[in-house]
Amino acid sequence: MDQKLPISAYLIIGLMLFSLFFGGGNLIFPAYLGQLSGTHVWIAVAGFLVTGVGLPLLAIIAIGISGVDNVQPLAARVHPIYGVIYTLLLYLTIGPFFALPRTGTVSYEIGIAPFIGGDNQTIKLLIYTILFFGISLWLSLNPSKIVERIGKILSPLMLLFIAFIIIMSFVNPLGAQTMPQEGYDTAAFVNGFLQGYNTLDALGALAFGILIINAVKLYGQKSKKAIFTSVLKSGIIGVSLLALVYIFVAYIGSTSVTALGLADNGAPILSGASKHYMGQLGQIMLAFIIIIACLTTSVGLTSACAAYFYKLVPKFSYKTYAIVFTIFSVSVANVGLSNLITFSTPVLLFLYPITIVLILLVLADSIFKGRRIVYVCTMISTLIMSFVEGIHGFGISLGGLDQILSSYVPLYNVSMGWLTFALIGFISGCIIARMTAENPAEGTEISLTGETEM
Repeated sequence: MDQKLPISAYLIIGLMLFSLFFGGGNLIFPAYLGQLSGTHVWIAVAGFLVTGVGLPLLAIIAIGISGVDNVQPLAARVHPIYGVIYTLLLYLTIGPFFALPRTGTVSYEIGIAPFIGGDNQTIKLLIYTILFFGISLWLSLNPSKIVERIGKILSPLMLLFIAFIIIMSFVNPLGAQTMPQEGYDTAAFVNGFLQGYNTLDALGALAFGILIINAVKLYGQKSKKAIFTSVLKSGIIGVSLLALVYIFVAYIGSTSVTALGLADNGAPILSGASKHYMGQLGQIMLAFIIIIACLTTSVGLTSACAAYFYKLVPKFSYKTYAIVFTIFSVSVANVGLSNLITFSTPVLLFLYPITIVLILLVLADSIFKGRRIVYVCTMISTLIMSFVEGIHGFGISLGGLDQILSSYVPLYNVSMGWLTFALIGFISGCIIARMTAENPAEGTEISLTGETEM
């Protein structure tokens, strides 16, 4: 029988959820969003919260009600091979391709660059990332309670620091909100929605959601209904904290252009605001907090990615994967933060639509009785438009095809035409499902060694 959880349990799990998602990268994107949106900041933040807060919560709930312990069986409901390919892309994205290198570049831009400005930034970044990822690798290969304990101390400390800056931004604003930049003057909500992709939290939620589920189970929740209820209540606490940080950091960004100038990313905004309100001591405090936060995140990502790849292809050791991912991350990190964000855009424009659709299908699974054809039709339709959006992310025009799709596909002009295609695929799949006697989709896991797991 399920035990009734006390309010304190919901608070603990909610704070755990917040800590799981919150890091240096979660500060730079809302700050930059604020600068770009200016007087339209609240509309832009509303869109940002959908993908940066709401979607990660839905992802964790989807993991909870599905009863699986990782994302691969969920994606395998489309097809087992698709499950492997999708999960590989997900772990590479939150790992060595983007999120893992970003921990190094964000911590450098906020924690180091403001104090060692001048020439030879390329060499300085290289030296820093070698040291940063070297420490991360050492901690990943020598598991201990140090990282966990630091995380428990760091999250409240970071919240207090950010809360102080937020209060000061209302008492003594950096300046007046400026006019929105191009794109945010007419489509602030949509651009905020797309900017929320950069947090990578929806992808991370699918990879790490089982941690929250296990925490709920430790409190005696066993049935799917109890797990769903507990995750929902705890999740509301966690994402509410995350949402508050996003909202007010975006506000700081919206008032910062006059005082700090228009930045290439959110790192100089946070550093500049800290210095403005607390002097160099504020900059130093922010630098320390961000570097440690990014280091703990780096350890977690390295460990998770190495563990997954070791499970998928056990021919190579966990240590080998950790070393390879670390070396690769150093290389990628040295393209710089702004370039790294730019390079990630096409991948996220491709990966996020199919991720959103997968989450929604899992949540709606009982409605169409888990029929595989619904998963297949919906995902194929979404993939078509995801490929198109990924191509657009590279700045490539499709010429006449763009004109045709723009004329007939709703929301195509704002990079959300995949919604229409997904709906068409879903309806088609449901119609076919009613006309056939197909069995429900089962989450089957396969490894590259040829083994099949249920």
